Amino acid sequence: MKKMSWISLFFILFLYIITFYSAYSNMNNKWLVIPPNYVILLFSIVALTLAILGFKDKFNKSVKLRSWISTVLSTILILIMIVVVSFTTMFSGSKELLTTTQSPDKQYTINFYKTDAGAMGSYGVIGELEGPLWFKKLIYSQHKVDQIDLKWDNNHTVLINDHKVNLMQGESSIVQ
Repeated sequence: MKKMSWISLFFILFLYIITFYSAYSNMNNKWLVIPPNYVILLFSIVALTLAILGFKDKFNKSVKLRSWISTVLSTILILIMIVVVSFTTMFSGSKELLTTTQSPDKQYTINFYKTDAGAMGSYGVIGELEGPLWFKKLIYSQHKVDQIDLKWDNNHTVLINDHKVNLMQGESSIVQ
């Protein structure tokens, strides 16, 4: 049971790190390499279960302390993730796939979505560059537009509604 408390402590600390990175990457249009929020919520529940199992060792105070720390941290993260998942589910609006395009050499795939926040915001178009697994990066966003006109200049540069985006340099285009 001593190992269970270490595992739960390291696991919950790792979950905090990836949660903070997820927030950072969303705010700065970096590659989103973190699993979706509901997966982090499920992992937090697993960490809480491991922390509770760590309480079985009643003779060692350091194990109990690690289990208490893990329990408190995982409970806080579970509550935060429930709020985040609920908030994004209720207030994210609709996101409808418009089109998917690939670069001429098939190295890049971009999904374009029509977004509509309803009464809480405006409508627009976003473009997300696909990566491996669930990785994605927002490369294009334009408000008050409901269609796109795109043309590939070359294998890594695309012209979207008269805005040039160079995928090789990691550029993104956010049009207000």
